[in-house]
Amino acid sequence: MEKSKYIKISDARELAGTKNYRLYRLFETLPGLLAWGTLLGVIFLSWASPVAIAFFIIAFDIYWLLKTLFLSIHLRAAFGRMRGVLKKNWLEELKIERGEEPFIQWEDIYHLIILPMYKESYEVVSGTFSSLLEANYPKEKFIVVLATEARAGEAASQVAEKIKQSYGDKFSQFLITIHPDNIVGELAGKGSNETWAARETKKKIIDRLGIPYENILVSAFDIDSVVYKDYFSRLSYMFLRSADRLHCSFQPVPVFNNNIWDAPSFSRVVAQSGTFWHMMQQERPERLATFSSHSMNFKTLVEMNFWATKNVSEDSRIFWQSILFYDGKYRVVPLHYPISMDANLAGDIWQTGVNVYKQQRRWGWGAENIPYLLYGFWQNKKIPLKTKLFWAFNHLEGFWSWSTNALIIFMLGWLPLFLGGQKFNVMVLSYNLPQITRAIMTLAMVGLISSAIYGISLLPPRPQKHSNLKYLYLVIQWILLPGTIIIFGSLPGLEAQTRLMFGRYMGFWVTPKERH
Repeated sequence: MEKSKYIKISDARELAGTKNYRLYRLFETLPGLLAWGTLLGVIFLSWASPVAIAFFIIAFDIYWLLKTLFLSIHLRAAFGRMRGVLKKNWLEELKIERGEEPFIQWEDIYHLIILPMYKESYEVVSGTFSSLLEANYPKEKFIVVLATEARAGEAASQVAEKIKQSYGDKFSQFLITIHPDNIVGELAGKGSNETWAARETKKKIIDRLGIPYENILVSAFDIDSVVYKDYFSRLSYMFLRSADRLHCSFQPVPVFNNNIWDAPSFSRVVAQSGTFWHMMQQERPERLATFSSHSMNFKTLVEMNFWATKNVSEDSRIFWQSILFYDGKYRVVPLHYPISMDANLAGDIWQTGVNVYKQQRRWGWGAENIPYLLYGFWQNKKIPLKTKLFWAFNHLEGFWSWSTNALIIFMLGWLPLFLGGQKFNVMVLSYNLPQITRAIMTLAMVGLISSAIYGISLLPPRPQKHSNLKYLYLVIQWILLPGTIIIFGSLPGLEAQTRLMFGRYMGFWVTPKERH
C-alpha cells in the first residue's frame, strides 16, 4: 500500500469494507486487552492461586522499586543538565557554531511559530506573545502565526485583533489565520488548525518571499506556552549540530509553571509529575517522542503534507507519522531546555479536578497511536524489523504501565489476603505479604523527597499574594502522589484504552486556560 494511504489514517472506520478493517480493529483492542487482562488476571489469581499471585506482587513491587530508582537517577541527571543549559547564552554559542553538512549558517534560519488558539483570554495569549518579544534572537527571523478557529466565535476574533494591534508589527511577519468550521473529513482540533495555518503561511508568506523550506524551523506551541529567552537560540544551535537534521524533531521540557502558585495541590502534583517524567525522557532520547509544544523542519512537514487532521493526539502523531514516512529514519532530539505552560486551574476545586481528569484522558488517548503504528509497520516493509520491535514494545509497555501499575501496587496488592481463603491466610506468607510490600513501597516513596526538592527548585518567583508558608504546602502536597497517580493517571488512561477497545472514539477536548 502507498504511504499516502496509511500515514494519514485516523482509525479503523476509514478501512470499513476492506480486508484490513479487522486487522486495524485488532490492533485497536490490544492496549485495552492487555490492561484489563492484567487487572482481571490479578483479581482472579488472588482467589484461584493466592500463593502464586502473592509472589508475583512482591516481585512486581521490587520491579517498581528498581524502576523508581532507575528513573530517579535519570531525573537527577536531567535536572542538572537543564540547569547547566539554562546558564548559557545560546545566541553567543550559536554565533560560533557551524552546522553539519550541508552547511547552513544560523543567520539563514527562520522560525515559524504557530500558535493554535480557541477561546483563550487576551491575558493568556498576550503572555505568550510577550515571551516571544523577550526572546534572545533576532525578531526579523520570526514568522508568527496566530491560528484561530471560526467556531470560536466573535470573542476569539476580538482577542486576535487586539493581539495584532499590540504585537503585529514586532516581528518580521505576522499572520492571523481562521480555520473554517465543519471541513469534511476533519476532526475539529489542534492538528487540523495547525495544518490549515501552515498551508496558509506557506502560500501567503513563505512561497511569496522565496524562503527555502529547509531553512525554516516550525515550532507548534500550545497557546499558553511561555518560551524562555534562549529557546530559539538553543533550538537553532541543536538544529545546526544535529546529523541528518531534516529528519529530526526537537523537544523541550514542558514545565507547567505559568499559574502553578494558584493551582490546587492535586493539580500541582499532577503537573509537576508530568514535568519530571518528560525531564527523565530527555535522558533517554532513544525512547523520546514529541509531546505538546515541539519543533521540526518545515521541509519535512511539507513532504508529509503537514499534521494529521483527523486524530486527537496530533503532537505525538506527527512523530509516528515521520517514523513511517521516512522508513524508520527519524528521531527526536532533546533540547534539555524548558518551556512553560499552564497547570490545570478552573473556577473551583471540583471543576479543576474534572479538567485534570479530562486532560489526562485526552493524553491517554495517545494509545490511538499504537494501532496506527502497528498497522503502519505491517504496511511498510522498508523499516528494519529491529526498529519495529523496539518501538512496538516500548509504546505498548508505556501505555500498559500507565493504566495498570499504580492500581496493582496501591489497590490490588492486598487482594490475596481477602480472596485467598482460610488456607492462604494461615500461611506465613499471608502475614509477611503486607509487611514486605509496605517496606518496599516505603523505600520507593523516598523518591518523593527528591520530587519535592526539584518541584521547589523549578518554581517561578512567589507572587506577593502568597505567603512563605506556601512553600511548606508545596512540600507536603507530595503525600497526595499515590492517590493522584490512580485517579488522574491509571483511571483516565484505562478509560481511554477501554474506549479505543470498543471503538468509542474520542473527539478533541480543549483544556480551558484560567489565570487567577
